[in-house]
Amino acid sequence: MSASTYRGPNFEPNVTPMLDVLLVLLIVFMSVVIQVHRSIDVNLPETCSGACQGTVQIVLEIRPGPTYRINSTDVPRHRLAEYLRMIYGPRPDKTLQVAGYPGVRYNDVVAAMDVAKSAGVLVVGIEPKDSYSPR
Repeated sequence: MSASTYRGPNFEPNVTPMLDVLLVLLIVFMSVVIQVHRSIDVNLPETCSGACQGTVQIVLEIRPGPTYRINSTDVPRHRLAEYLRMIYGPRPDKTLQVAGYPGVRYNDVVAAMDVAKSAGVLVVGIEPKDSYSPR
């Protein structure tokens, strides 16, 4: 009789297809993360040494509700864009400082910044928490 060379079933997994699938998934997830990333571009204001010269700084306060105040003038929500266009139309410096009142929702601040951008504001600065005191 001749000896059989059959050794039984081979239970070693073939890892090459699994690695191919892993690499494809890695590439898909990397591309999705890049496309989903959202951010708000902001420019931080520079501090002045000595006497600052130039135009009057405009500060938009966002209060709970949300209600708005621009340089101590109350502005209704539905007139915010119109009021900002009126201010920034003839103005060469289109910089706005935004100050959020304590307790204001983040969504309300971002919505006000969007309205300001659509009204012609080019640079939106955010007032530091320590320097803001509600009036």
